[in-house]
Amino acid sequence: MTNVPKRVAERIVAGVKRYQPILASAKSRDIGEADTVTIVKDMLSDVFGYDKYSDLTSEYAIRGTYCDLATKIDGVLQTLIEVKAIGLDLKDQHVKQAVDYAANQGVDWVLLTNGLQWRVYHVIFAKPINHELIVDIDFCALNSRTQSDIETLFLWCKEGWQKSVLGAYRDQKQALSRFMIAAVLQSEPIISVMRRELRRISPDIRIEAAEVEAVLVNEVLKRDVLEGDQAKDAAKKLARAVQKRLREVKNDPVSVEAAAPSTV
Repeated sequence: MTNVPKRVAERIVAGVKRYQPILASAKSRDIGEADTVTIVKDMLSDVFGYDKYSDLTSEYAIRGTYCDLATKIDGVLQTLIEVKAIGLDLKDQHVKQAVDYAANQGVDWVLLTNGLQWRVYHVIFAKPINHELIVDIDFCALNSRTQSDIETLFLWCKEGWQKSVLGAYRDQKQALSRFMIAAVLQSEPIISVMRRELRRISPDIRIEAAEVEAVLVNEVLKRDVLEGDQAKDAAKKLARAVQKRLREVKNDPVSVEAAAPSTV
């Protein structure tokens, strides 16, 4: 992750120490949604660095209904925030409600929270509209002395947002997702390498690339990484990356020479 500026790290550490007992007390008293919204708004300011008066909007109107909060940076809507009562477990229907709000506004990011649990989702503008969980934070389980916890909270800070660290984190997660790894394993270069290594192990046996791919797909990889929208999306991204690389090599004589097979 991106290095957290010292002053931001100090604010996060102080915020964690301050709000963990506040949240624990609120949980024990089973406060309602309106009071939870008040705490969340304070946390967005004191922990995450958003200005209450210029960066946060309460009850953002969306087609006759309201989302509890929204963040704006330089007047531009960035994120919709749906808040539930602190004693209420976050459920799938809560996510769908918030994502539907975001889709109506053309917003890419949604935060769903009950004060204790903070879940950040990226909205996927496909047919149908979908979403993916990017960050899942149990605030009261955080350790203010652990660098990884500070870095995780920084993803949602205003300063992190301005540096696009959340988007970069999402890209990293996608690049290392099981769907992308599965797509890469099925690519022609990797299949060729596996075939070559298998032939080294068994030089007297004829092994074809199609056979290697068939075993990989049918017996090695799990079905959930081969089917569905995420698997298709990973395959498309890989194909685009390959085509881009081929164009770069074609247009760069040096790359063409470097990519040519050695005759030695």
